[in-house]
Amino acid sequence: MVKTCAALVALALMSGAALAGDPADSKAVRAEDGKSYDKDDVPTYNIQADGTVDWFTYSGFRLYHSECHVCHGPEGLGSSYAPALKDSLKTMDYSQFMDVIINGKQEVNTATQKVMPAFGLNKVVACHIDDLYVYLRARADDVLPRGRPPKKEAKTDAARASEEACMGG
Repeated sequence: MVKTCAALVALALMSGAALAGDPADSKAVRAEDGKSYDKDDVPTYNIQADGTVDWFTYSGFRLYHSECHVCHGPEGLGSSYAPALKDSLKTMDYSQFMDVIINGKQEVNTATQKVMPAFGLNKVVACHIDDLYVYLRARADDVLPRGRPPKKEAKTDAARASEEACMGG
């Protein structure tokens, strides 16, 4: 798992500096095995005109609400305890997001007390980190409303195989 996390960080650091907040920058220009990527080859969402979300955005919704919402509030809106990730992705690029999720973050001084635990060894998070990113990116771009997406694409065989390999199953 440590190798997987190191590979994820290395991949993130080599990726473009895509920021959320502008749906035009998040536009999918290619897809591979059902997963969409923007012009900088950064994972992105694909939401159809009828509201159907791609599997990875839906998976990110599920992951966020099982692992993140307790601190960061529902739908990435923040809480009195932790910041709104919906807003954080407007100033945080993909590599910064990966670094914080995998390694955590600590900023403690007399004026601030921010502590984000590292999730790099949590297989559920590490194996689906791109899903979490695309869900929050869609929320930051205001193209995905609050609540469970009403329609989703089916999970692809490639997604199933990748998850099984990553989770060690």
